[in-house]
Amino acid sequence: MSEATPAAELQAARARARAMADDLGGAREFGPLLPGVNPPRWEVGHVGWFQEYWCLRRAGPGLHAVARHESILPNADALYNSATVPHDSRWSLPLPDFAATLRYRDEVLARVLEQALRSGEDIYFARLAARHEDMHAEAFHYTRHTLGYEAPAIADRPHPPGERAQGDVAVPGGVFELGSAPGAGFVFDNEKWAHPVIVAPFRISRTAVSNAEYLAFVEAGGAPPAHWRKAGGTWQQRRFDRWLPLAEDEPVIHVSWEQADAYCRHAGRRLPTEAEWEFAATWDPVSGRKRAFPWGDEPWQGSKANLDNATLASVHAYPEGDSALGLRQMIGNVWEWTSSDFLPYPGFLRDPYKEYSEPWFGNHKVLRGGCFTTSPRIARATYRNFFSRERSDVFAGLRTCALERG
Repeated sequence: MSEATPAAELQAARARARAMADDLGGAREFGPLLPGVNPPRWEVGHVGWFQEYWCLRRAGPGLHAVARHESILPNADALYNSATVPHDSRWSLPLPDFAATLRYRDEVLARVLEQALRSGEDIYFARLAARHEDMHAEAFHYTRHTLGYEAPAIADRPHPPGERAQGDVAVPGGVFELGSAPGAGFVFDNEKWAHPVIVAPFRISRTAVSNAEYLAFVEAGGAPPAHWRKAGGTWQQRRFDRWLPLAEDEPVIHVSWEQADAYCRHAGRRLPTEAEWEFAATWDPVSGRKRAFPWGDEPWQGSKANLDNATLASVHAYPEGDSALGLRQMIGNVWEWTSSDFLPYPGFLRDPYKEYSEPWFGNHKVLRGGCFTTSPRIARATYRNFFSRERSDVFAGLRTCALERG
């Protein structure tokens, strides 16, 4: 997706976040204390605080300036700085009420939009704040599912069908530039910079693992994903506040890395490394170069990938988004676990938001590709998501590789 103006990105991110979170007041402002979620009243305030901290409160020149002006909200740093406020304390902080929290968040955006947003620093931090809000909008989406709330009131675009995509694709391997290159637009520090790696030839499945494929593993004794149940001899899956028949052609979702690895071992397969994943997603053997997206260099359109949407699609949908090698849905629909640990690329230098990547190196696994609710501003072929291996609340599934390389 080509980058819109910073103001347009901020407004689009806010519209999505409002749809996900602004109806969670009242009895749902806090919800149960769980490790994978935040209380909505706190998280809404944190989104506003982050935008204010980076876009309005910088008191010195340079991307790495440390000095800060005071917040428009008293004691905001002690309430909303996720780097210093422990997760479990967020349910007991003296937070403003929900209506006041929404007003604070929206007042921050209004003040940011009043700025010219012309300097390189202003533009950088506006884009950072928009993407941070995109991430929290997605987090609100999976929080709603985790807690069994109704789905958010967002448009559900139709899913373009495709022929059944089956089997493996042979990937030739070779020297490959892993990561983002300078000039590619806004990227996060953990994507910097593209560097050569050698990828051995391998075979990878054309689609993500479907519910039907994973069900065979479950019925052979494997652990079912979160939010599955068997009722009256029939398998069902919970989608937000509704139990539905298991959709066999949808990708399996809500599996942890550990479950994904166990499925692979049962199937005699393995997870791809993140270098293999990015190679398969972007390499064009005809031109002999890396594409910006699986489908080419043109920006995302709704027919290319299931992003910024309300529901999952069949693993066979979106044929227009196929990679040059014939892989389907390398972007969108469901995040895909890789075998790779989340580690810095060579020469890593942290960006101003130092808590984004560095604290998590070595103790998280990399996921790639984005899911149905991910913002196109984030879902790029070089974007590295990362979660701890036990997390099953996120919209994550898997794609597999043959064990033998070459």
